[in-house]
Amino acid sequence: MGARAERQARRVAGRRQVESRPHLPPARALRARWLGTLEYGEGLRMQEALVRERRAGSISDQLLLLEHPHVITLGTSADPGHVLADEAQRRLMGISLFETGRGGDVTYHGPGQLVGYPILDLKPDRCDLHRYIRDIEESLIRALAGFGITAGRREGLTGVWVGDEKIAAIGVRVSSGWITSHGFALNVDPDLRYFGAIVPCGIRDHGVTSMARCGAEGLTPQDVARPVAASFAEVFGRDVVFDPR
Repeated sequence: MGARAERQARRVAGRRQVESRPHLPPARALRARWLGTLEYGEGLRMQEALVRERRAGSISDQLLLLEHPHVITLGTSADPGHVLADEAQRRLMGISLFETGRGGDVTYHGPGQLVGYPILDLKPDRCDLHRYIRDIEESLIRALAGFGITAGRREGLTGVWVGDEKIAAIGVRVSSGWITSHGFALNVDPDLRYFGAIVPCGIRDHGVTSMARCGAEGLTPQDVARPVAASFAEVFGRDVVFDPR
């Protein structure tokens, strides 16, 4: 058989193989956006508007990726005693404080940390809060592996860990209609001293770490945003379109 005939035979065989596969539904679209630095209150308002639009079906699934200025947030199960810096100390450190509707305890966000807010419709096949959190963890574990960092889970604890130290915190909200908001915070290269203002996620026995401390130095949250979006889309079975602004 000549080279041309062989190529034609392969094309025909390939078409037959594709035609023999069972029909699979197309992947849903995910719009991932890098928003730069956003005040925490502005981020809350943006999420609330997008949740309404997603519930109405007027937009596709979204993934907001950004940094926040220094802020401490309290989840629905937060112990106020886990905020260690009083109001005067927070003012000196430039840290604001918000009570928020996500699950979980006390967290810190600040420069050098990649914050992700997925606005997803989990219907019809992912209406499982436990699975949703595990899938967020998995997407971050895969993204970190791409930077040479071996991360994983700790039994009984939420988030992503490198050894005994947490590198990413997760706190989510799922509202009526199974529409998600809030999400995750990945420590790329923040000033870890700011975590001393809280008991992170209410866990006293373990510390926090960052990608920089784990050897992935010289990165910014914007550098990490696209790989995280790609891993997130892979785990959640979405076709991602990345918008750099």
